[in-house]
Parts: sequence; C-alpha cells; structure tokens
Amino acid sequence: MSGPEFDASGPLDVSTLEGLAGRATTHPLVTDATFEPDSISPRVLAIHLDSEQYPDPISEVRLDIRWFEGGDYSMHYVEVDPEGMWQCRWDRHPKPDAPYEHVHPPPDARSAVEPSPINGDNHLAVLFAVLGWIEERLREHYDT
Repeated sequence: MSGPEFDASGPLDVSTLEGLAGRATTHPLVTDATFEPDSISPRVLAIHLDSEQYPDPISEVRLDIRWFEGGDYSMHYVEVDPEGMWQCRWDRHPKPDAPYEHVHPPPDARSAVEPSPINGDNHLAVLFAVLGWIEERLREHYDT
C-alpha cells in the first residue's frame, strides 16, 4: 500500500478508522478488522474478508484502508493465491495528471489511473461502496 504511487496527505484519522472498523465487521463478507502494526501506532486498517466465500486457490482476501484527517483516503483490495496477488486501489488525494478521486485498476493496482466511480466525503458511504464492488466481483467473476 505504501510506495511511490500513493502520496500521504497528512496524519491518519484514527477515530474515522475506528468507526470504519466497527461498521465493516457488520458486513457479511468481513471476518474481522485489525490495525497494522497495532492500534497504538496504526499505519493501516486491514479489513479481512472471508476467503471461504472465494474459490480455491484464493487463500487471503483483504481491504487495506488509510483515511486521513483531511478526508483523503486509500482503499486497497487484495486477493492472494499461490500465483501472487490480484489487486486494485481507490484513492482520493492530489496526484499530478490524475483526477483527485481515482482508481488504480486490476490486476496490479499500478497501471493507468482512471477516474473513480467510487467517491464522496462520507467514510461509511465510501467503505460500503467498495464492499459492494467486491460483492459484485465475487458474484460475477467467481459465480458465487
């Protein structure tokens, strides 16, 4: 999630991340939410999704979230299998030559930046829009 493709925009909004963690666990795909490395010094909120709802060989599915005090965010979706990772990322932050709200599309989240269909100021609306996208991917791509 860190790296040259995402420019942090201020300190993390820990209270917003705590609210996201609490609400995310109400979603049927979510098994738990943890702060990495820990809740005292969080760098990311990791939302763990139920890999049992995915076909083999997917072994891990998660949504890594960073939400900043200024309202910028990054939501990084990752599916892990023996071959590697399939991932995409929705960002909201200033980026030269890209819309303020943009997506780094799959399969590697590093490719061309596109305008994001998921946007808004409300952290819960953004979270549940992304979880809705994940549910749709699960249904359409894996026929669940």
